[in-house]
This record gives sequence, structure tokens and C-alpha cells, in this order.
Amino acid sequence: MNTLFDLAGRVILVTGGSRGIGFAMAEALAQHGATVVLNGRDVAALEAKAEALRTAGLKAEIAAFDVNDEAAGRAAMERINQTHGRLYGLINNAGIQHRSPILEFTTKDFEHVVSTNLTSCFYLSREAIRLMTPHGGGRIINTVSMLGVQARPTVPAYIAAKEGLRALTRALAVEVGPEGILVNAIAPGYIATEMNVPLMENKDFSDWVVSKTPMQRWGKPSELGGGAVYLMSEAGAFVNGHVLSIDGGMSVQV
Repeated sequence: MNTLFDLAGRVILVTGGSRGIGFAMAEALAQHGATVVLNGRDVAALEAKAEALRTAGLKAEIAAFDVNDEAAGRAAMERINQTHGRLYGLINNAGIQHRSPILEFTTKDFEHVVSTNLTSCFYLSREAIRLMTPHGGGRIINTVSMLGVQARPTVPAYIAAKEGLRALTRALAVEVGPEGILVNAIAPGYIATEMNVPLMENKDFSDWVVSKTPMQRWGKPSELGGGAVYLMSEAGAFVNGHVLSIDGGMSVQV
């Protein structure tokens, strides 16, 4: 049982890994023995987070690139593969939000959200699969959302991208499962992250979140870590194409 969640020797790239949900998942993975590679655009922020993990005796590196830059992303993954001999896992977590009434929502803004939240996950997964296949397998986790199956006004691009990412998760799970590559997703509820500060500061909205969540509170970033460890470890060795909801029960409450 002690080895069921052991990630020693597993190198895992976490996009959007310098803060919020991404860092929380990376920290949990590192605490279970993984070498985590934190991705983001801000080198200083990445170095600070990686150093915090290393100070705690954990294994952490950085890979600074914009997920919308396909060439840079591919090069970073190849460097990881060359340095460590293998990329075991990928967490597609980087994402952005844009809120606007539909008649003011520009096509450019829509395309930017979809590119960041969906298209980048496609090409990064494709390149990860290319690197994982010769080694007999690996794991990919996509961060999706409650939104997609459900909807709210003013965030059509986010909803479209996250629902598309759910579908991509299923498509890849079916295609590369025979190669030993498991593709799953985590669907957080409303989590108290930096990106959600404007929502948390809106008392009416925050009260609504609490009222709609059976656990009667916002989630904590650290509460996403266990799900990531499960899906990356031997504990999740027969889980493929699954979306794990971590939302305090919000998605099932009428």
C-alpha cells in the first residue's frame, strides 16, 4: 500500500504551474516523489515557486514558455525528455478567463481564450504522446471545469473551450489507451485562486457559490492535489477517459 501513490522517478510537466491550482497539484505530486517541471511565462515567479519546493526537499525545475507558442512548447518538452530520459506525465492546466456580454465579446478575445485553454492542450498532449509512446506509456491530466456541462452568462469562450477539452480527453483516452497512455481530466468547482479574486470579492456572487455548494464554502487549491496524485500514480492505473469532479458537490446539487 505504501507504493500505491509513490511517484518517485516520474517527471511531470505542469502548465500554469506557478500559482493557484497548478502549483497546488505540482506540490502534491512532488511530495509523493515526482520531479515536477513548473511552466509559466514569468521566469521569476517560476523560480520562486521551484525554489520553495526545493527548500522543502522536493524535486522541482522550471520550463518557461507561453503555451500559445507551439514551437517553444515542443522544444521545452524535448529538453525535458533529453535531460531526464523520459517525460512521464503532463498536466494541461494553464488557462485564462475573459468575461464580457456576448454583444461586446470580440472574435479576437474568443479565439485567444480557446487557443490558450484548448488548442494548447491539443498540441502539448500530442507532443507528450510522441515522447511517451516509446517508453510504453504515461499520464495526461487536463484541467477542465464544472462549466461546459453547465453554463453561466458572459463566459462563452471559456465554456466552449472547457467543454471541448472534456471531449478531447475522451478522444485521446480512446486513441492512446492501447499505448499505455492514460488521459483523464479534473473538473474543479469554484476554487479560491488568484484568477477568482474578483469573484470572491463580489459578496453577492461569493454568497451564491457558498449557497450552491453542499460543503458551503469555496474550495482550496490544495484540495486539488490528491486527485492529481491519484491519476498520476499506480492507484489510478486502470482509470482512463474519466473526469474527476472536485467541487464540493456543486455539480450535483439542484
